[in-house]
Amino acid sequence: MRTPGIVLLGLVFAPCGWILDLTSTVAPNWRTIHNISGEPPDLVLHQGIWDICRSFTESRDVLCNHEDSEYFNNQIIEIARRMMVASLIVTFIGLGVATIGTHCWTDKPRWSVAGLGGLLIFSSGVLAIIPVAWYHHILPYINSPSSDIRVGYCIVLGYTGGITELLGGFVMFGGICQCRYGMKRAGGGELSLGRTRLHSHPRRKADKPSESAKRSRASSVPYSIDSVLEERNFRLGKLPISAFNTL
Repeated sequence: MRTPGIVLLGLVFAPCGWILDLTSTVAPNWRTIHNISGEPPDLVLHQGIWDICRSFTESRDVLCNHEDSEYFNNQIIEIARRMMVASLIVTFIGLGVATIGTHCWTDKPRWSVAGLGGLLIFSSGVLAIIPVAWYHHILPYINSPSSDIRVGYCIVLGYTGGITELLGGFVMFGGICQCRYGMKRAGGGELSLGRTRLHSHPRRKADKPSESAKRSRASSVPYSIDSVLEERNFRLGKLPISAFNTL
């Protein structure tokens, strides 16, 4: 059986969202800090949830593994790490489950398994959007060496990846439910059609004798008695009964 197109669309959205979330997780660019006091004017500080890098706009040199314990001690950093990693793992598991449920090597797709995969992918999108939106909301309030704070591209990738996973999971789950409901309706129609065909020619009951048949049988009885009497009178030398009727 061929996999429905709407389910394939969900299977395409989910890996795309997973790649975007992976990039957002490992890249050190959740926010950028410019015009740091006491530093060169071309210095840009790139802060992520795992690493901090320093770059210079003129020389284009990038130096990572910058230590900033005050920044990494913020509660949002630890929460974002755990939730982004959980989102990546749940997406990977959901893709595996959905692939097993909708693969074409089986005659009948396992709709329950595929629906569970879509639900897991949808949940992974929620896990990715929550820390990204939270970090974006408190971005100006996280301690910083400068007031010139800008949103990094990881925030944009996190939003895009989470929304893509939400759409992929929703499309898969909704499409699978619709396909399963359609198959049930089609199966019920065939069953009812079969029953209609089965009972379209009911067994005929034994035909009861009609009134004309009864009358014919009743009329044949007197005729047979008259014939027997005439034959008996003929043998005895008597006139037949019809002769008396003619007199």
